[in-house]
Amino acid sequence: MKDLLQRALDECVAGGASYADVRAVETTVETITVKGPAVEACDRTHSIGFGARVLMDGAWGFGASSHLTNDEAALVARTALAVAKASGSVLIDRVELVPEPSHRGTWATPLAIHPFGVSLEDKLSLLTSATESIESTRGIEFGRGTMDFIEQRTWFVSSEGSDIDQTIVHCGAGIEAFALSGDELQQRSYPASFRGHFEAGGFEIVQAMDLPGNAHQTAEQAAALLSAPECPSGPTTLVLDGHQVMLQVHESVGHPTELDRVLGMEAAFAGTSFVGLRDRGVFRYGSELVNITADATSAGGLGTFAYDDEGVEAQSCPLIESGILVGFQSSRETAGAAGASRSNGTMRAEGWENLPLIRMTNVNLHPHEGSTEDLIAGVDDGI
Repeated sequence: MKDLLQRALDECVAGGASYADVRAVETTVETITVKGPAVEACDRTHSIGFGARVLMDGAWGFGASSHLTNDEAALVARTALAVAKASGSVLIDRVELVPEPSHRGTWATPLAIHPFGVSLEDKLSLLTSATESIESTRGIEFGRGTMDFIEQRTWFVSSEGSDIDQTIVHCGAGIEAFALSGDELQQRSYPASFRGHFEAGGFEIVQAMDLPGNAHQTAEQAAALLSAPECPSGPTTLVLDGHQVMLQVHESVGHPTELDRVLGMEAAFAGTSFVGLRDRGVFRYGSELVNITADATSAGGLGTFAYDDEGVEAQSCPLIESGILVGFQSSRETAGAAGASRSNGTMRAEGWENLPLIRMTNVNLHPHEGSTEDLIAGVDDGI
């Protein structure tokens, strides 16, 4: 693979690129869904290809292909150069990259049990054991169980001398209980919704969830929702657990501090941002107890890696300190606009066929003193 990438890189540089990187990605995804004792879906997909990104006369160009031949490597390089030339004809501002040392290394997600080394029979047995337990509970219409496994290997070379080989493995699983009474349907998930809980690591993550052992309680909670009173409405104090807080942090802090959104360069899905460069150091996000970092080095995180997709080393960077906005998640292109001399390494691509863009890493709210019981004890009237 490295020879192919080097061929494309050499073509990019020979064609006039002031900077170039070539990235190949091989991705394997396994998805399993069971409903009761029956298998609803069981898929394994595989994708491999490469893309070349060039900077020429201040403009970006990109080309990609799934054909892994030397001729195709040259063609992809020429395509990227042609796109850069076309982009340069309508250029408003020249792209300037902040420096980054070259990196050479190999890294892989630490894991104990590779998910693709576990038989399909064992995976299905674990899920159906949980869903059958759910369906044995009074008031339950049906139970569903899911597993998802992703392995992504990335090779990266750049005209600045970087040569990186990185493999990331993510695993996740979950169960859902559906209770029905008349025309009312209630649902309860464990350990989280949206197909369960995910981490970087191996099948040991799924084993630690003990889906069968938590199935009956999940089912009982779903059935209890059928007769539960309406949640009261009105201004009040909320005590939230981690699964809800992570969504608030993701949407209210993670996306808005992605610097391409702040600068108006990106608006897909989550929109632009309600904070700007002028807000750094003055905008209050929360109380003095609120401290949040974007940390690509956190063990087990879905945003954990050694290098981002433009070859920048993983880092931990503060976003909020004592409740005040202090930082943004950046790229080599955008870091300069924020007055930084180096990107904090948050550029990631959705596969080989796409350009990388700024995508939050592990956005972590730091813990403080006290327990859940202390929080609840401090609330006179709340939920």
